[in-house]
Amino acid sequence: MERVLTQGATDFIDDKLLHDLINNTKEDLPKIREILQKSKSKQALTLEETATLLAIKSPEGLEELFETAKELKRSIYGNRIVLFAPLYIGNYCINNCQYCGFRSSLRKAVRRTLAEDELVKEVEQLEKEGHKRLILVYGEHPRYTPEFIAETVKTCYDVKVGNGEIRRVNINAAPLSIEGFRTVKESGIGTFQVFQETYHKETYAKYHPGPGTKSDYMWRLNAMDRAFEGGMDDVGLGALFGLYDWRFEVLGLVSHSLYLQEKYGVGPHTISFPRIKPAYGMKLELPYEVSDLHFKQLVATLRIAVPYTGLIMTARETSEVRDAVIEYGVSQIDAGTKLEIGSYQEERKDDQQLNREQFKIGDSRELDEVIEWLLSRGFIPSFCTSCYRLGRTGEHFMEYAIPGFIGRFCTPNAVLTLAEYLEDYSSEKTKSAGYALIENEISNMKNASKQQELRSKIEMIRNGKRDLLY
Repeated sequence: MERVLTQGATDFIDDKLLHDLINNTKEDLPKIREILQKSKSKQALTLEETATLLAIKSPEGLEELFETAKELKRSIYGNRIVLFAPLYIGNYCINNCQYCGFRSSLRKAVRRTLAEDELVKEVEQLEKEGHKRLILVYGEHPRYTPEFIAETVKTCYDVKVGNGEIRRVNINAAPLSIEGFRTVKESGIGTFQVFQETYHKETYAKYHPGPGTKSDYMWRLNAMDRAFEGGMDDVGLGALFGLYDWRFEVLGLVSHSLYLQEKYGVGPHTISFPRIKPAYGMKLELPYEVSDLHFKQLVATLRIAVPYTGLIMTARETSEVRDAVIEYGVSQIDAGTKLEIGSYQEERKDDQQLNREQFKIGDSRELDEVIEWLLSRGFIPSFCTSCYRLGRTGEHFMEYAIPGFIGRFCTPNAVLTLAEYLEDYSSEKTKSAGYALIENEISNMKNASKQQELRSKIEMIRNGKRDLLY
């Protein structure tokens, strides 16, 4: 139920409805199987259907849920996993989020904003490691204006080292005005992420006291409306799991997705689902911490509920958790992650300095280690950006994705970007494993002419050609 508030704000989160669904929906295996069968047609779920999957408790029901999510992920995305790196630009912040190492009340937190030459060095290092996709992260502060964000984006795109280049820059920053979103969009960004953190209003107020604009729940909730009105066609949602009941947050994310789909004709491009982790100065009792099993269940449920939305699992999770969960719906992960501002240029330390970072990460493996792990699991590590640069975004993306045609582009493009990485950056061990997987992928293609075309392009990459795409 949609409720219009003052100043044009729209509250599409019906707290009572979501709580009723959580409290009154019981595990019903026949109904669950009907929903899982429906999901094979790749239709988005209703809130009621999503709540039914969240109510599963039995080992039998969970196993069927996990297997369906696994099959659905493979049928839409193939076996590719997109890789990116987060790059923190500045951690000045006017907000006082109680779980964050950047909050304004932490007087001893080390504050810093990258100067342009420092940003260039960070991007150079990331390119030397093989990264092609970045998400830039900013604190919420008057110095991080839309114009400032746009300039940092342009700087990232301008940096070229050897065969290295950044082909896609996403943004995680404070909600902007319509004009602010328009300014950032014109710099050539991909997805703009805004995490609601928690969709539960009472909990939101508890963890986001003033000062700071983040204390305004509705300004944040309607951020994606302003983004669409400012010309964005790729937006990302997220919730911080552990602040409130994980089932409520999943229903909040699905509510948000359904609302955007109905109003703008396209849902979120990505959804992130990080679990809360230790941060500098954080002293909180967290009665809603999410177990590993429930984490796996929420990922599988989101995959089925919003089948065409990319699901991002971050390096907050340990390598063991990522290994256990990745096949049940995840399509993107970060790798080689460093959170301290300016730290990509520095020699990696084994210990994190939390007074310089937003939170503690769980997976600190280097990019090549992560790629080797993905290859060992049979996944194609992908740096592909072809859809974004060829205009297959927003509603146009759905025109390709919904009939299943996206498979004609995704696997070949993922293979080509992997071959680039293997030629330019990988260890010999990773290179050997990578080309073995590539040959297996090509051999499994049913179209002989497509096989020959892809082999020809790979040979061109081996001879120095770059940025070949479908």
